[in-house]
Parts: sequence; C-alpha cells; structure tokens
Amino acid sequence: MDKQVRAREGYLNKIKSLEELQAIVRDLRGHGKRVVFTNGCFDLLHRGHTRYLEQSKGLGDILVVALNSDASVRALKGEGRPILPAEERAEILAALASVDYVVIFEELDPGRVIATLEPDVLVKGGDYALEQIVGREAVEAWGGQVYSLPLVEGSSTRGIIEHILKRHLQK
Repeated sequence: MDKQVRAREGYLNKIKSLEELQAIVRDLRGHGKRVVFTNGCFDLLHRGHTRYLEQSKGLGDILVVALNSDASVRALKGEGRPILPAEERAEILAALASVDYVVIFEELDPGRVIATLEPDVLVKGGDYALEQIVGREAVEAWGGQVYSLPLVEGSSTRGIIEHILKRHLQK
C-alpha cells in the first residue's frame, strides 16, 4: 500500500458516528485529555476556518468537530447550499492536523451532540456572543469552559461564493 492511500485511510478513521465518538471521548477523558468541541457547516474551507480550528485545538488536547448534514445546512443557509456534500466536507476537515475527530449531525443545532459528548471546552466563532452559543449552559453546568473566538476579517464562505459568481457572471 502506498503512502497516499495509508494517509487517506488514516484521516478517514477520524470520521465517527456519535456512538463511536461517545466511547472514544469517555476513554480520552479517563486518560486526562481535555476535549474541545466545535461545530459548523464548513462548506467551503477557507483561512478563517483553518485559523479558527487551530485556535480551538489550542484550548485542549482533542478537537472534535460536529459537522452539519446537508439537510441541516440547507435549512440554515438556504437552497443552493451546501456547495460540497457532507461526506466531502467531513473528509476535508479530517485531513487537517488540528482536527482529531469529525461527526456529522442532522439537527439544526448541536445540542444533542454536546449533551452526549460532554466536552470540556465549547468553541464557536466570534459571530456568536457567548449567550447565543448552543450548549453553553450545559457545558458550564458540568464545569466546562465556553469561548467565542474572533473571526478572520474578509474570510467567509458567502464571500467566496459571491466572488465566484461575480467573476464568472461578468464574462
């Protein structure tokens, strides 16, 4: 087996069901690891995402990313989204060194996933005030911490889509 195939198989092992991830997180926490949780659509990965994920990872030992399913992205962002299907988005996220595990969820918000995994740290981007972060009260109730990290100015999926449409519709 060549190196590329082994590498791909390695990061695909980061994509788990919620049940698998619950057992993994319980085991990691039993070994003293601090679990960080974030969630989002991550439709077109950009530097805002990668910086955010790196910063999130820096808040603990293990970074779990809960990824919105295609249906939930459509419900949140509207028709035409997501650009990439969930399986591709999950694979791209799993290929990042900062991401330890990815789980796809169907709901509009990650409340059930957060309650199941009981992360030590909950992180969202700066477009969310602390009071708006789903799961904040639960995480704080079991002694965890919640952070809202600053956004990277000029980096957004919507901006990329608008740029592509503008550039290609002008021709």
